[in-house]
Amino acid sequence: MTGTTPAARVTELPTAWLRDHMHEALAIYGAAMGYSASVVAGRYGYAVQHTERPGFRAVGAFVQTADGERLAGFGYGYLIAPGQWWHDQVRAALDRRTGKKWLTGAFEVCELHVHPDHQSRGLGRQLLHALLAGLPYPAALLSTPDSDTKAFRLYHADGFVDLVRNYHFPGDARPFAILGARLPLDRSVLRADRR
Repeated sequence: MTGTTPAARVTELPTAWLRDHMHEALAIYGAAMGYSASVVAGRYGYAVQHTERPGFRAVGAFVQTADGERLAGFGYGYLIAPGQWWHDQVRAALDRRTGKKWLTGAFEVCELHVHPDHQSRGLGRQLLHALLAGLPYPAALLSTPDSDTKAFRLYHADGFVDLVRNYHFPGDARPFAILGARLPLDRSVLRADRR
Protein backbone atom coordinates (compact mmCIF):
# COMPACT_ATOMS: atom_id res chain seq x y z
CA MET A 1 0.00 0.00 0.00
CA THR A 2 1.25 3.46 -0.84
CA GLY A 3 1.68 6.01 1.94
CA THR A 4 1.74 3.57 4.83
CA THR A 5 4.40 3.60 7.49
CA PRO A 6 5.97 0.22 8.30
CA ALA A 7 5.60 -0.86 11.91
CA ALA A 8 8.55 -0.48 14.20
CA ARG A 9 9.86 -3.15 16.51
CA VAL A 10 10.37 -1.86 20.06
CA THR A 11 12.46 -4.07 22.31
CA GLU A 12 14.65 -4.04 25.39
CA LEU A 13 18.31 -3.65 24.45
CA PRO A 14 21.08 -5.70 26.03
CA THR A 15 23.59 -3.39 27.71
CA ALA A 16 26.46 -4.79 25.64
CA TRP A 17 24.54 -4.12 22.41
CA LEU A 18 23.96 -0.50 23.35
CA ARG A 19 27.62 0.00 24.26
CA ASP A 20 28.61 -1.41 20.85
CA HIS A 21 26.09 0.87 19.08
CA MET A 22 26.41 3.98 21.27
CA HIS A 23 27.66 6.16 18.40
CA GLU A 24 24.58 5.22 16.37
CA ALA A 25 22.27 5.96 19.31
CA LEU A 26 23.97 9.28 20.05
CA ALA A 27 23.61 10.34 16.41
CA ILE A 28 19.84 10.01 16.97
CA TYR A 29 20.20 12.03 20.19
CA GLY A 30 22.02 14.80 18.32
CA ALA A 31 19.49 14.92 15.48
CA ALA A 32 16.51 14.92 17.85
CA MET A 33 17.93 17.58 20.18
CA GLY A 34 19.55 19.74 17.51
CA TYR A 35 23.01 19.41 19.05
CA SER A 36 26.24 19.83 17.11
CA ALA A 37 28.56 16.93 16.34
CA SER A 38 31.02 18.20 18.97
CA VAL A 39 28.34 18.15 21.70
CA VAL A 40 27.33 14.62 20.66
CA ALA A 41 30.96 13.45 20.66
CA GLY A 42 31.43 14.86 24.15
CA ARG A 43 28.44 12.87 25.37
CA TYR A 44 29.87 9.46 24.41
CA GLY A 45 31.98 8.83 27.53
CA TYR A 46 29.16 9.81 29.86
CA ALA A 47 26.68 7.60 28.03
CA VAL A 48 28.94 4.57 28.28
CA GLN A 49 29.44 5.25 32.01
CA HIS A 50 25.66 5.40 32.45
CA THR A 51 25.40 1.76 31.33
CA GLU A 52 27.24 0.76 34.51
CA ARG A 53 24.79 2.40 36.92
CA PRO A 54 22.47 0.34 39.14
CA GLY A 55 19.09 -0.38 37.58
CA PHE A 56 20.29 0.41 34.05
CA ARG A 57 17.75 -0.43 31.37
CA ALA A 58 17.63 0.43 27.66
CA VAL A 59 15.09 0.08 24.86
CA GLY A 60 15.28 0.60 21.12
CA ALA A 61 12.91 1.09 18.20
CA PHE A 62 13.92 -0.53 14.92
CA VAL A 63 12.45 0.15 11.50
CA GLN A 64 12.84 -1.95 8.38
CA THR A 65 14.83 -0.40 5.53
CA ALA A 66 16.06 -1.71 2.19
CA ASP A 67 19.33 -2.59 3.96
CA GLY A 68 17.69 -4.37 6.92
CA GLU A 69 16.64 -3.11 10.34
CA ARG A 70 17.84 0.27 11.50
CA LEU A 71 17.72 1.93 14.91
CA ALA A 72 15.17 4.77 14.75
CA GLY A 73 14.92 5.63 18.43
CA PHE A 74 16.20 4.62 21.85
CA GLY A 75 15.81 5.31 25.50
CA TYR A 76 17.65 4.41 28.67
CA GLY A 77 17.70 5.15 32.33
CA TYR A 78 18.77 3.93 35.76
CA LEU A 79 18.17 4.31 39.45
CA ILE A 80 18.67 7.88 40.63
CA ALA A 81 21.24 8.28 43.39
CA PRO A 82 23.05 11.08 45.24
CA GLY A 83 26.39 11.92 43.66
CA GLN A 84 25.07 11.57 40.11
CA TRP A 85 25.31 14.88 38.26
CA TRP A 86 21.63 14.98 37.20
CA HIS A 87 20.38 13.96 40.65
CA ASP A 88 22.43 16.64 42.35
CA GLN A 89 21.31 19.36 39.90
CA VAL A 90 17.65 18.41 40.30
CA ARG A 91 17.94 18.03 44.07
CA ALA A 92 19.24 21.59 44.31
CA ALA A 93 16.32 22.84 42.20
CA LEU A 94 13.63 21.17 44.36
CA ASP A 95 12.58 22.13 47.85
CA ARG A 96 13.50 19.55 50.48
CA ARG A 97 10.03 17.98 50.78
CA THR A 98 9.51 17.66 47.02
CA GLY A 99 13.02 16.28 46.55
CA LYS A 100 12.50 13.59 49.18
CA LYS A 101 9.08 12.70 47.78
CA TRP A 102 10.20 12.34 44.17
CA LEU A 103 13.89 11.47 44.12
CA THR A 104 14.04 8.71 46.71
CA GLY A 105 14.23 5.35 44.94
CA ALA A 106 13.18 6.82 41.57
CA PHE A 107 14.21 5.93 38.03
CA GLU A 108 15.76 8.59 35.79
CA VAL A 109 14.74 8.53 32.15
CA CYS A 110 18.16 9.78 31.11
CA GLU A 111 17.71 9.65 27.34
CA LEU A 112 14.65 9.07 25.14
CA HIS A 113 14.97 10.13 21.52
CA VAL A 114 13.44 9.34 18.14
CA HIS A 115 15.20 10.37 14.95
CA PRO A 116 13.31 13.29 13.31
CA ASP A 117 12.65 11.13 10.22
CA HIS A 118 10.60 8.76 12.40
CA GLN A 119 8.83 11.14 14.77
CA SER A 120 5.05 11.60 15.00
CA ARG A 121 4.43 7.86 14.57
CA GLY A 122 3.99 6.91 18.22
CA LEU A 123 7.55 5.61 18.68
CA GLY A 124 8.36 7.97 21.54
CA ARG A 125 5.35 6.76 23.51
CA GLN A 126 6.14 3.11 22.78
CA LEU A 127 9.74 3.61 23.89
CA LEU A 128 8.69 5.43 27.07
CA HIS A 129 6.23 2.72 28.08
CA ALA A 130 8.65 -0.10 27.21
CA LEU A 131 11.40 1.55 29.25
CA LEU A 132 9.23 2.02 32.33
CA ALA A 133 7.15 -1.19 32.15
CA GLY A 134 7.44 -3.41 35.18
CA LEU A 135 10.03 -1.32 37.01
CA PRO A 136 10.10 -1.79 40.81
CA TYR A 137 10.47 1.95 41.48
CA PRO A 138 7.78 4.33 42.79
CA ALA A 139 8.42 7.08 40.24
CA ALA A 140 10.24 8.13 37.10
CA LEU A 141 11.79 11.55 36.50
CA LEU A 142 13.20 13.25 33.44
CA SER A 143 14.14 16.61 32.02
CA THR A 144 13.08 17.96 28.66
CA PRO A 145 13.38 21.34 26.92
CA ASP A 146 10.79 23.65 28.47
CA SER A 147 8.83 24.51 25.36
CA ASP A 148 5.76 23.27 23.52
CA THR A 149 7.40 20.30 21.82
CA LYS A 150 6.01 16.89 20.85
CA ALA A 151 8.07 15.34 23.64
CA PHE A 152 6.77 17.77 26.27
CA ARG A 153 3.16 17.09 25.23
CA LEU A 154 3.79 13.33 25.22
CA TYR A 155 5.14 13.31 28.76
CA HIS A 156 2.23 15.33 30.12
CA ALA A 157 -0.30 13.16 28.27
CA ASP A 158 1.25 10.05 29.81
CA GLY A 159 1.03 11.22 33.41
CA PHE A 160 4.16 13.28 34.03
CA VAL A 161 3.70 16.42 36.10
CA ASP A 162 5.80 19.56 36.40
CA LEU A 163 8.26 19.57 39.27
CA VAL A 164 10.39 22.51 38.08
CA ARG A 165 9.97 24.76 35.05
CA ASN A 166 12.44 27.13 33.39
CA TYR A 167 15.47 25.36 34.88
CA HIS A 168 18.90 25.96 33.35
CA PHE A 169 21.37 23.10 33.47
CA PRO A 170 25.02 24.17 33.29
CA GLY A 171 26.29 24.05 29.71
CA ASP A 172 22.92 24.45 27.96
CA ALA A 173 21.36 27.86 27.33
CA ARG A 174 17.85 26.48 26.87
CA PRO A 175 15.42 26.27 29.78
CA PHE A 176 14.36 22.76 30.81
CA ALA A 177 11.38 21.35 32.65
CA ILE A 178 11.89 18.63 35.24
CA LEU A 179 8.96 16.23 35.22
CA GLY A 180 7.94 13.27 37.36
CA ALA A 181 5.39 10.46 37.09
CA ARG A 182 4.23 7.83 39.53
CA LEU A 183 4.78 4.28 38.32
CA PRO A 184 3.33 2.29 36.74
CA LEU A 185 2.28 4.54 33.87
CA ASP A 186 -1.28 4.24 32.64
CA ARG A 187 -1.10 1.65 29.83
CA SER A 188 -4.49 2.70 28.44
CA VAL A 189 -2.75 5.74 26.94
CA LEU A 190 -0.46 3.43 24.98
CA ARG A 191 -3.35 1.21 23.84
CA ALA A 192 -5.33 4.26 22.64
CA ASP A 193 -2.29 5.50 20.69
CA ARG A 194 -2.03 2.22 18.77
CA ARG A 195 -5.63 2.32 17.50
